[in-house]
Amino acid sequence: MLLNAATAGAAGAAHAGDGLTRRERFRRWRRSRPFVGGLLTALGGVELFFSGQLDIGKIHVQLGIEGLQATIIPIVLVLLGILVIAMPAHRVFYGVIALAVAVYSLVGVNLGGFFVGMLLASVGGVLTVAWMPKDRAAKDRPAKDRTAKDPTPETEGVER
Repeated sequence: MLLNAATAGAAGAAHAGDGLTRRERFRRWRRSRPFVGGLLTALGGVELFFSGQLDIGKIHVQLGIEGLQATIIPIVLVLLGILVIAMPAHRVFYGVIALAVAVYSLVGVNLGGFFVGMLLASVGGVLTVAWMPKDRAAKDRPAKDRTAKDPTPETEGVER
């Protein structure tokens, strides 16, 4: 108990120097990774799980080995969503796998959770693959835009 209080105090002291609130720190952390794509992928998996457990009237939608798919596919999508948020360096791999599993859920899990779960997971996968870190996005800007906005040592002496 005392150890936890001591480490919490040390962590608070470490963050107190930067002058950021908890919300601002979360916003900075969230922007450093494909948070929305991972969240949508995980939400699509949750929706697929609950749609796979539905009974419509007297019709039970899943039976036998097909019921295993209705459990495994949503778990895989939730896991991929969490992994995307936890390890943004592997975002393209996880995003492509999430897209493939989401499209397969159309066949494997009640028409992809009646299309809602499949669409959530697909959009999440696309956002995950399309996301790019801020520093890399700045490097990929055309050189013309960079020189006009922020002169670098190479372009300071050049007349425009």
